[in-house]
Amino acid sequence: MNIEAGVLYVVATPIGNLADMSPRACKVLTDVDLVACEDTRHSRPLLAHFGIATPLVAYHEHNEREEAAKLLTRLKGGASIALISDAGTPLVSDPGFVLVHAARAEGIRVEPVPGPSAPICALSAAGLPSDRFLFLGFPPRHEASRREWIAACAAEPGTLILFEAGRRAAATLADLAAVLGPRPAVLARELTKRFETFLAGDLPLLAEQVGSDAEQQLGECVILVGGERRSEAERSAAEHQRVLDILAAELPLKQAVALTARITGGNRNRLYRQALAARRH
Repeated sequence: MNIEAGVLYVVATPIGNLADMSPRACKVLTDVDLVACEDTRHSRPLLAHFGIATPLVAYHEHNEREEAAKLLTRLKGGASIALISDAGTPLVSDPGFVLVHAARAEGIRVEPVPGPSAPICALSAAGLPSDRFLFLGFPPRHEASRREWIAACAAEPGTLILFEAGRRAAATLADLAAVLGPRPAVLARELTKRFETFLAGDLPLLAEQVGSDAEQQLGECVILVGGERRSEAERSAAEHQRVLDILAAELPLKQAVALTARITGGNRNRLYRQALAARRH
């Protein structure tokens, strides 16, 4: 292939195993005028491993808008530029959107050079449904915000995929279990590297397993969670029951039922029968 002037190449690089670098990626990175990368200290050894000496420029979340404008000027002037991230496919929880969006808006050709991607790598081997999935990126670091973030996608029927640092994996799994219940889940850690592991189980079990094993709290993780498989009616009934159980534990039965009906919009007679049945058991 021939590198064309004024083209932005979005190039995927290995997420761990250097053997996953494609010949096309090597050629593009060798032949372009400039490589924009997150961290030159990280990318320079990678390129040197493949004998690539193309000049590098730092392009990361802290200078993205300023640097994007400079790169856009160079592209308009006929320079060919490759965009890479520290690992995997750029823009997937990595910088690049500002530059790619601006380039396309200016009519500059953007050409993908596909390759490794941690979410797809994990999904391909996790054994969870792959016909539909939702990639969520990194969750918030604080528990309250994280649980709210999880709850916002609780009704998604596709497999949920998120990134997490190993040191926070146990806490995030515990929050997923608290919000979503015992859904099937997989922790994929250190993908394509020497200590790659896949742990599978329902969320509470997985949270406990990771929390008690310091080794599983190292490195970078992809967490995959089975989607919501209940119908809307089943989800609604479960929520009605949850609210009713909470109120019935603190209030007289009729008052609990009346408040549950007001809060959820559920049928009062049906809720009363549910409450009576629960008390009999």
